[in-house]
Amino acid sequence: MLDLQQISDRLELQQLIVEYASAIDSKQFDRLDDVFTPDAYIDYRVFGGIDGRYPEIKAWLKQVLTPMPAFQHLVGNVELRIEEDAASGPVMCLNPTAFRLADGAVQVGFYGLWYIDRYVRAKQAGELRGAPKRKPPAQSPRVSGKLRSSLRSAWQGACRCSPRLSG
Repeated sequence: MLDLQQISDRLELQQLIVEYASAIDSKQFDRLDDVFTPDAYIDYRVFGGIDGRYPEIKAWLKQVLTPMPAFQHLVGNVELRIEEDAASGPVMCLNPTAFRLADGAVQVGFYGLWYIDRYVRAKQAGELRGAPKRKPPAQSPRVSGKLRSSLRSAWQGACRCSPRLSG
């Protein structure tokens, strides 16, 4: 049975996942400032995107996602293995995305992916610092660098994401 700290840790880590997805899906890109610090490195190349530091990625996300009619990051199957001050595990994401075609019609594509996350509790509450514990494969996007959160007990994280389905 989980104790109160374990329950709290799980909820806080799940909130990090939800905050990212909600900020993107609502096109409120400034909310990402509460998730990433300026030196965070993000790599979206496996999906035809770019890689770079957070400010560059934030501008790119705003540029490429704003014209899209609709999309959702449906996250679930969160498997967190928490041991003391470390956690890891995959998070499934189904990402239906609407694209406007040249004739004005809208077509929906579906992307399935896994975020492979690793977290370590930070020393200072409220700030998350991340660095991958192992280098992810070159073809997989990863998110690392310092992360920020208003969470009471801070976790640091690094993730990579691997495509499962696309269309």
